[in-house]
Amino acid sequence: MGKVKFFRSIHVKLALIYVLLILVTVQIISVYFIQQLEAKLRDNFIKSVNERVELLAYNLSEEFESESANKKDNFKVRIADIVRNSQSETIREIQVIDFNGEVIAKNIITGVGGQRTSDPRVKIALLGSSEGEVLRDPNTGHRIYVLAMPIKNNDTVKGAIYIEASMEDIYTQMKDINKILVTGTIIALVITAILGIVLARTITKPMTDMRKHALIMARGDFSRKVKVYGDDEIGQLASAFNDLTKRLQEANAITEGERKKLSSVLSYMTDGVIATDSDGMIILMNDRSEQMLNVSRQNVLGTPLLNLLRLSKDLTWDDLYIGSDSMLLDFSNDEQTYILRANFSLIQNEENEINGLITVLHDVTEQEQIEQERREFVVNVSHELRTPLTTLKSYLEALQDGAWQDPDIAPKFLSVTQNETDRMIRLVNDLLQLSKMDKKEYQLTMVSFDFVEYFHKIIDRFEMSKNENIQFVRQLQDLKVVVYGDKDKLTQVLDNIISNALKYSPEGGTITFRCWLQGKKIRVSVSDEGVGIPKANLSKIFDRFYRVDRARSRQLGGTGLGLAIAKEMIHTHGGDIWAESEWGIGTTIYFTLPYKKVSEVGRR
Repeated sequence: MGKVKFFRSIHVKLALIYVLLILVTVQIISVYFIQQLEAKLRDNFIKSVNERVELLAYNLSEEFESESANKKDNFKVRIADIVRNSQSETIREIQVIDFNGEVIAKNIITGVGGQRTSDPRVKIALLGSSEGEVLRDPNTGHRIYVLAMPIKNNDTVKGAIYIEASMEDIYTQMKDINKILVTGTIIALVITAILGIVLARTITKPMTDMRKHALIMARGDFSRKVKVYGDDEIGQLASAFNDLTKRLQEANAITEGERKKLSSVLSYMTDGVIATDSDGMIILMNDRSEQMLNVSRQNVLGTPLLNLLRLSKDLTWDDLYIGSDSMLLDFSNDEQTYILRANFSLIQNEENEINGLITVLHDVTEQEQIEQERREFVVNVSHELRTPLTTLKSYLEALQDGAWQDPDIAPKFLSVTQNETDRMIRLVNDLLQLSKMDKKEYQLTMVSFDFVEYFHKIIDRFEMSKNENIQFVRQLQDLKVVVYGDKDKLTQVLDNIISNALKYSPEGGTITFRCWLQGKKIRVSVSDEGVGIPKANLSKIFDRFYRVDRARSRQLGGTGLGLAIAKEMIHTHGGDIWAESEWGIGTTIYFTLPYKKVSEVGRR
């Protein structure tokens, strides 16, 4: 083998590799740094501007509310003074707009009168929301930050502020930083090239020694096959290893084939597989088992299987050998239910000696939850039907024994049987409705209607039939809110909620009805002054058959399904439903619905 030519030498190749690696690394770091820095500077700029505008909005809200607002000329002068005092180098334009869209002050000129703004961001701000975005100036091409913010006083929009702030200083700084990074990159590449050549010379001599050693290994001490890429030192070393590989190629091919088959089977299994040695230490686990147990293979190899499966407190290693072939493992926590089924199989040699254990894990969380819900449903339905049936049986037996002949007792007994029959019919109808909702077999008759007017009619109906000692209080906004939904289904929701409020309201109590807009949804609430619901039970009141006070609920005729049906109906309409309660004070049921549009019709 002759001397390696210069351009084929590893000196040049390593130096070139180091230069390319440094170049790629610096570029990646530079791009990431520039992006993060730009985002940080931009966010800080926007935050700073927002804080200044919020302070300005606060000062202006005080001025809008002061007595000087009654004197229009003085009011505009004071507003203009506030705007002028809020100027800065970055904020190039400030406008103050009243609730009617008229510009009453600018930082450029004062005493602006009659000028109106058509900017959509200002219109949004006058509705109570802030709107800001980064744009380019069409004249200069510079980036500017445009923000429109409402001026509020006691949650009432009095006007809006419109500002334009120049962001060009940020991008000027970024250009200077880019120049510094380019200069640093060039210096780093030069230094790397020099160091690469020096380092390459320290590597070639050991590699030459390795080539000589590889000739000895060719007798059978080591096995490896490498690809020959050229005539340099690495190429010569690869040729030496290839001579050795020929002797063990066939055996290695068979072993590798079997290993790949096993690895492929384990990798693509949908169940987790864990193997142990005879002492119960983990020696193998597939990717699926890592995912199911949320562990890293590197961290658990060589550790006891009992610890990994959380069985060390209940079982010993011998118990697994002689115990059952299958068991359930509960990995549930406060946030979620997670149950695995573990199947165990022994690994034995030809002499029937135990060499280890194979554990197969299968996720049965969904099956167990379904089974638990099925058992609870059967128990609840049986319990709910047994009570009225027992009552019916008792009263019918009494009638059969002669009570039907008593003119005072017979009507009362028949009335009780009629009530219990109606109660069972309501229960069956509610169950059928929930079943259809679960199977998505029901259809909604969707129409557009004014929800506030509709809500008033529902309250009117209950107010006509309610106990005179219970007072109704309405706190509904005077707005026309158009909702797209099924009026019959929403009527059922409100009937269930209001009926519950009436049932649990004390004599002389008050039921308060509220309706207001929040974001893109209308929020509705019904509050009573009943005994309330304990915090531990509050999250369960929308579950099927759940009652806080079972005895009182049955006495009042409830089925325990009203709020469950209401929850399904509200969710079907794209809303949310929840409850808030304080023990001894009362309970409030809230729900939201999306609305199409809102128009103001008057104020009280």
